Amino acid sequence: MNGFIILIRCLKKLILTLNNLIHNLMATTKQLQELTTQVRRDIIRMVHKVSSGHPGGSLGCAEYLVTLYQDVMDRKDGFDMDGLGEDIFFLSNGHISPVFYSVLARSGYFPVEELSTFRLLNSRLQGHPTTHEGLPGIRMASGSLGQGLSVAIGAAQAKKINGCGHTVFALMGDGELQEGQNWEAIMYAAANNVDNLIAAVDLNGQQIDGSTDTVLSLGSVKAKFEAFGWDVIEVEKGNDIESIKTGLKDAKAKAGNKKPIVILLKTVMGNGIDFMMHTHKWHGKAPNDEQLAEGLRQNPETLGDY
Repeated sequence: MNGFIILIRCLKKLILTLNNLIHNLMATTKQLQELTTQVRRDIIRMVHKVSSGHPGGSLGCAEYLVTLYQDVMDRKDGFDMDGLGEDIFFLSNGHISPVFYSVLARSGYFPVEELSTFRLLNSRLQGHPTTHEGLPGIRMASGSLGQGLSVAIGAAQAKKINGCGHTVFALMGDGELQEGQNWEAIMYAAANNVDNLIAAVDLNGQQIDGSTDTVLSLGSVKAKFEAFGWDVIEVEKGNDIESIKTGLKDAKAKAGNKKPIVILLKTVMGNGIDFMMHTHKWHGKAPNDEQLAEGLRQNPETLGDY
């Protein structure tokens, strides 16, 4: 009888622990979603103010970058260019700087209020990220497409040389894969077992002049990476935070297995604002006053505007 009572008590404790775990998981997901909504507000406000910038791809990658910085990357307090003892990230498709700046600011790298200086003269927040102004969180200038993966590979190899067991992350666009330097880098990473690298490709199927299939079809991106010797993880719902978390967890589990890893992130350009979604037309177009108001209506303020 006493053994049965002890068993019941243990089961109750286990159920309570599981309930707390589920509650914490849901709260974390809710917090990530609230931050993503605020980031979307930041993006369209930044681009609207100066009538310049790239909202489409920025909106499509908001969930990914929020999840990466807030839930996955092992980051130190403060910032230094060496990045030793922490995970680091490189943005290759630098034109989606609005989402990058917003996530960096709301992750504590610089004051959120500085987002109001986006693309202004003498601002640290130029249209494409640069390093000469020393903006915390920025480790490479990424204006020209096709170069970020090469830089990330070099950083990953440097971490190995320095005995740093952390991971290098990189993000590039699918249209960007039309640049030949990427394929040299992809071949090099596999040949040199750069297995502390997790790259992601934003597969939204859109680029500045139209769909990627229309401009220059990429064929099967998965088959290409696999043929080059990479481990490939597909995230079919690239704007779903739980799917992103699962994909990144699976990617980290594959690190150290002698192969570089790529996440194929199937996103929607302009995600979160209905009239911007599923079209290349918002690749580099700023909303007018009425469109801004509608975009903000669809994304209510959650954490406070800058």
